[in-house]
Amino acid sequence: MKKTLSILMILGAWPSLALAGGDHAGGHPMGGGHDMSHMQHGAHDMGDKAHEMHDSGVGRPGDPAKVSRTIEVTMDDNMRFTPDQIKVKAGETIRFFVKNVGKVRHEMVIGSMAALKEHAAMMRAQPDMKHADPNMVSLGPGQRGGIIWQFDKPGAVDYACLVPGHMEAGMVGKIEVE
Repeated sequence: MKKTLSILMILGAWPSLALAGGDHAGGHPMGGGHDMSHMQHGAHDMGDKAHEMHDSGVGRPGDPAKVSRTIEVTMDDNMRFTPDQIKVKAGETIRFFVKNVGKVRHEMVIGSMAALKEHAAMMRAQPDMKHADPNMVSLGPGQRGGIIWQFDKPGAVDYACLVPGHMEAGMVGKIEVE
């Protein structure tokens, strides 16, 4: 049973490994993603966060065939996103094309501020944590990647870099869904 489970885990990781080369950062065609819902970090299982996030109004992974527009976002070592304020329409599917122009790893993670703060605390406790889910991209220096996200309803959605210390240094942004 353990051998079968290991093989299934390896096969499940294959698409992520196949896309990890080049300028991509994970299992998503535009790079890595992370929807704090599916993350398993050692013994920690975030459980049902995807359902929680969707109910909180942050949206859901988008269909690449239904992208309404692309928004370019840069991340830098001044601990800033450019732009740090974005406006979208409810129902719109956005392709975020994200570039790390800095010299250290940065992330763009979409979520509610409460979920982002909770996950940032987990990352401080487990700095070697690895994840790749639809609502995030984690990029090394000079890398490019992206997120395709559908915004379901009006309201405010946050994004932040959850590398320890980056969010606290001001690496946050806001998406206004009209």
